Amino acid sequence: MSATEIQDLVNNASQLISLPEISIRVNELANDPDSTADDMAAVISQDPALVVHMLKIANSAYYGLSNEVETISRAVAILGTKKIRDLVLSTSTSEAFDGIPNDLITMQDFWHHSLYCGLLAQILAKKSNKKNIESVFIAGLLHDIGQLLMFNQMPDKAHESILLLMEGTEDLETYEAERHVFGFDHTQVGAELIKEWKLAPVLQECVAFHHEPQNAKDFPVEVALINIANAVAVMADFNSMSEDHEIPMISPISWDVTGLSKADLPEAIKLAQKEIKEIESVLFPS
Repeated sequence: MSATEIQDLVNNASQLISLPEISIRVNELANDPDSTADDMAAVISQDPALVVHMLKIANSAYYGLSNEVETISRAVAILGTKKIRDLVLSTSTSEAFDGIPNDLITMQDFWHHSLYCGLLAQILAKKSNKKNIESVFIAGLLHDIGQLLMFNQMPDKAHESILLLMEGTEDLETYEAERHVFGFDHTQVGAELIKEWKLAPVLQECVAFHHEPQNAKDFPVEVALINIANAVAVMADFNSMSEDHEIPMISPISWDVTGLSKADLPEAIKLAQKEIKEIESVLFPS
């Protein structure tokens, strides 16, 4: 029953929320070893508004480039196809959900948490002793995307799960409270949406298992990084509200898989806090 409900939820949402074809094509090119910077620039150039936004980002203080970037081809060449892909997906995803109503969370708070998670995961990936780690920034940005569908499509149940989380006698995490109320949770919904959008399998697995990294099969390091980053991001969110909030635990397997330790967190948190204001103003200008 749950699988059917999840699919129905995604199908209903897909009528309201979809990624532009250009974003999907950019993602495909970023994963194609034979594609070139010119190929990606040609696709992005089909959308004048996206061109303007990408050039604004490339010339922002966040990247601190010495010379002004005047063309998309130059932006792709300087920043790289993976970085451009992340920026395009970040922009198109936030715009896809813009104007989709929900009464349970502000979009500013949602994207702030998500962006913080993505930045921290990216920083921790560089600290990790593992090689060839990719896509953790966009995975962090999308890790809770299923919540937005649940808030929009089933607000009463979503509110009930929040009350259970806040007032219940059991020591539950968000996804566990959702399972009590819905029979499924935001990780399953989000992973199905990522699949519907035909995004990379690594993103689907990070979204599906960021609360349960022991279940990751193909991308255990990336999933573990999102598990750590999300737990820290939630801690930061709750600390701004209440000091006595229960903080989700980082899975012990995440430390083992990434080669990181708690001692790596303070410096990474400090850097993420420094970067988030700059990139937030670029990606999500008010």
